[in-house]
Amino acid sequence: MNAPASNRARHLTRQRIALGGGVLSRLLAPSMHRVLDRLDIGLAEGGIEATLPDGEFRILGCRKPGPVAQVDLADWRALLHLIAGGSAGWYRAWDLGQWSSPDPVVLFDLFMRNRVPLGQSARSRGPWRLLGKLRHWLRDNSPAKARRNIEYHYDLGNDFYELWLDDTMSYSSALFADARAEGDGEPLESAQRRKIDALLDRLALEDGSRLLEIGCGWGGLAARACERFAVDYRGITLSVEQQRAAEERTATCPEASKLAFTLTDYRDVLKEEGAASFDAIASVEMVEAVGQKYWPAYLDSIAANLKPGGRAGLQYIRIADDIFESYASSADFIQTYIFPGGMLLSESRFRALADERGLAWVDQHDMGLDYARTLKLWRERFDAAVEAGQLPLGFDDRFVRLWRYYLMYCEGGFRGGGIDVAQVTLIKERP
Repeated sequence: MNAPASNRARHLTRQRIALGGGVLSRLLAPSMHRVLDRLDIGLAEGGIEATLPDGEFRILGCRKPGPVAQVDLADWRALLHLIAGGSAGWYRAWDLGQWSSPDPVVLFDLFMRNRVPLGQSARSRGPWRLLGKLRHWLRDNSPAKARRNIEYHYDLGNDFYELWLDDTMSYSSALFADARAEGDGEPLESAQRRKIDALLDRLALEDGSRLLEIGCGWGGLAARACERFAVDYRGITLSVEQQRAAEERTATCPEASKLAFTLTDYRDVLKEEGAASFDAIASVEMVEAVGQKYWPAYLDSIAANLKPGGRAGLQYIRIADDIFESYASSADFIQTYIFPGGMLLSESRFRALADERGLAWVDQHDMGLDYARTLKLWRERFDAAVEAGQLPLGFDDRFVRLWRYYLMYCEGGFRGGGIDVAQVTLIKERP
C-alpha cells in the first residue's frame, strides 16, 4: 500500500472510532493507556508504532534497535482480550477486527524477542487461565484421546495440505542451504529433501536395516529412505488420512512389500513388535503432539524399541527455558486453536529424561531461521491457493483467517528466537 492510501486508511479508522467508540471507549481509555505504559517498559529492543482508538499516535519502546511493528488498535477491548486471554485472546481480538497490522509477523517477532522483560503480558491470567488450562487438560494425549487430537488437525484432508505443502508433503521445517538468503530462490522441495536426507544420515542405515518412524506423516521420509536403502520399514500414525496417502505414495517403491503403515499409538509398538527390534527410529516434529506428561512414555518407547547401539534421529521444536514455566502454566493460541494437547519441548527437561533412559544426546543442529523461512513460503503458497479459489468446500473465510494467523504467529516466534527447531541423534547405550 502506498503512503497516501495508508494515510487515508488511518484517517478512516480514526473517524470510525471517533463516531462509534462511545462512552465505553472513553471509560476504558485511561486504564488502557496504563497497559500500554507497561508494554512500553517491557520492550527492551525494537518497538511499536501504534494508532489508538482515540486517534492518538503513540510509540512504544524504540529505545534500542530491533523490529518495529505497526499496529492499528481500533478498539480498546483488544487489550482486554490480551490481558485476560494472553495470545489466544489477542487472536480473538484480531479475528474481531479490534486490531490490525500490515505485517503481524513483525509484531510476533517483537513480542518473542522481548519475552523476558514483557513477562506475563502474553499469558492468560485469573479465571481465564484456569479455564484455558482445564480445557487443555481435558484434551491431553492419553491413549484414549490422542487419536481425536490428531484427527482435529491432520484429518482436515489431504487435498487441503497438498495445496500448499511441497511435493514431499513435509509438514515440518525444511533445511535450506542458507536460511538467511531469502532471495536465493531455492525451491522448498529441495530444502525439504535436504532435511530428510540430513535426518536419514544420522541413522547409520544400510540394506536390511529395520527402521521405525514415529509419526510417519504422508510418507515422504519413507519414500526417500527406500530410494537410498533396502530397508524394512514400519511407519505409525494416528491419522487415517495420512496412512492412506503414505500407502499410495510408496506403492511403487522398490520392495514395497517391506513397508508397513499402521494406525498405532507409539506406546503400543512394543506390544506388537517385541523388545528392541529396530536398528533405527526416525521421528520428525511428532513429539510436540505428545504433551509434557507423556515425554517419559515417548522416550521409553524409543529406548525399548531400539537395539543396543541403535540410533534415533529426532527433529523437534523447543521453547526457551526462560519462559517454559509460564508457557506450561496456561494454554496459548496454538494449543487453543491449532494443536489440542500439544506442548513444545523444554530441551533441558527432555534431554534429562533421555539421559535417564540411556539415550546419549549427540550432534544437535539448530535451524530456527530455516523454519521461519519455511513458514513464510507455506503462507505464500496458502495465500496463492486461496486467491485462486482452490480450497476445498467447507473452508470458510474465518478458517482462512485463522490459518493465515497461525502461519504468521509461528514465523514471528522463530524469528524472535524464543522457539527453535533442531535435529539430534539419540544413541542407545550398549549393555
